[in-house]
Amino acid sequence: MKWKSRHGLRGHGVSTCDAKKQEALQFGVRGETYAYWHLRRLGYIVIARNHASSRAKGDGKTALPELSITPEKHHVLVRTAHYFLHERHIKECPLRFDVVAIDNAPYHPRVVRLQSRA
Repeated sequence: MKWKSRHGLRGHGVSTCDAKKQEALQFGVRGETYAYWHLRRLGYIVIARNHASSRAKGDGKTALPELSITPEKHHVLVRTAHYFLHERHIKECPLRFDVVAIDNAPYHPRVVRLQSRA
């Protein structure tokens, strides 16, 4: 009990690592929301967001987000899309993957890059 009360006074029980993770998550959500509305303005119809049946971990070595989609990640995307269609009982459907990358640096205008991949 005493440990919890002392711990709470040092940051309300949230470590620096947890705070950084929370900040990174919020940053990502803001970017995803911006990408969603950018695509809507371009006429896209978004049928799902953040659908995942399995996730591949990135290595964080690339500077541009769109370059981080390796052949392995592309394979996971294709497999996930097929599973998504199967869940909804959709037999035949052409697939295309559009990659939206956003440079969202503080104090700089946002830069959006959109690439289509079959």
